[in-house]
Amino acid sequence: MEYQNLRVNGRRLQESLEEMARIGATEGGGVHRLALSEEDKQARDLFVKWLQEIGLKVTIDDMGNIFGRRPGKKDDLPSVMCGSHIDTQPKGGRFDGILGVMGGLEVLRTLNDNEIETLRSIVVANWTNEEGTRFSPPMAGSGVWTGKLDKHWIYDRTDMQGKKFGEELERIGYKGNILSKPDPIYAYFEYHIEQGPVLEKENMIIGAPEGIVGMRWCDVYVSGTANQVGPTPMEGRNDALCAAAEMILTINALPQKMGGNMVATVGEIHNFPNSRNIIPDHVHFTVDIRSWDDDRSQSAWIDAKENFQAIANRRGCSVRIEETWQVDHMPFDQRLVTRVLDTAQQLGYPVLKMRSGAGHDAGYLSMVAPTAMIFVPSIGGRSHVEVENTKWEDCESGANVLLQCMLQCAIEA
Repeated sequence: MEYQNLRVNGRRLQESLEEMARIGATEGGGVHRLALSEEDKQARDLFVKWLQEIGLKVTIDDMGNIFGRRPGKKDDLPSVMCGSHIDTQPKGGRFDGILGVMGGLEVLRTLNDNEIETLRSIVVANWTNEEGTRFSPPMAGSGVWTGKLDKHWIYDRTDMQGKKFGEELERIGYKGNILSKPDPIYAYFEYHIEQGPVLEKENMIIGAPEGIVGMRWCDVYVSGTANQVGPTPMEGRNDALCAAAEMILTINALPQKMGGNMVATVGEIHNFPNSRNIIPDHVHFTVDIRSWDDDRSQSAWIDAKENFQAIANRRGCSVRIEETWQVDHMPFDQRLVTRVLDTAQQLGYPVLKMRSGAGHDAGYLSMVAPTAMIFVPSIGGRSHVEVENTKWEDCESGANVLLQCMLQCAIEA
């Protein structure tokens, strides 16, 4: 049987995304649905309900990863999987992550509607704590599932209120009793918004990333001496915030200094005691360095650490650095990347081969299974913000590429 004319139900996909967007909706049109929050639980409950409504076998592992499985005629063969995440950034967008989960659900609904049997089983996954914004590091669920992160270390990670990951996972009722470990996977696809401006700028509908850039996350703690601001002369102050400010500027200057394709960001900062008339004695800030060139990224971090120490010494402060998380660049399976490119072209969608500057669960999956991603444009290149947006017709187009890619893999012997 030929399936080239098979398409998803774009209206149903839109309605699913809109219903999910109401869980944690913000006044600015975005979504605030942090990992293991009440909003995350509500969205998970809805996702599980939808999986059960179409007769999928639902399993939840002890990292809270949710899997909906549609059996194939030869269920013992490695399965075809797609997935992404339900959690969001603080005041994040309506498409980041959830598009891939709802896109996968729509693929399975479409197969059911058309009573299509596949040789291989098809699985849609929701990975726990992809964002890493409440609990660091990111991609925790997929990292543990693939054996790249230690589960008990993740369980002990705390948020800003001191709440532990493992305890919050139990609290929302999503600490399953199945061991989090990989199943045999024939092909893994992750459908996602681009989160950048390239596809829109190039007038492309589909992006086929060849991989994900390497990433390094660090937490920096600067300590100085607190004192009353009025009576304390400027000379001799050990101002932790001033030291941190200098350090932050060195991070901003790193890409130009090191050359090549690199970005470096300080996205989070905490100042203590945070009073207008007390010299700060403690600052905590984060560092995020990304590059396709792993050696360049390593050299940049060595340079940053040397500068941090020199700044701290000059200002009479101390500095402590926690290297929280690091992954080298993650290339995808060229056979599957080519399949995405060819499928998009066959469907009549302009397609671009590119790289992903954002991290995704697909990065960890690529370490244990053949993996590819499917991107659709982000309007204005905006993401992780309330105004994040993607055209509904582009959402449908990307889901059609996902459908055809997964179906082709699922009928292969």
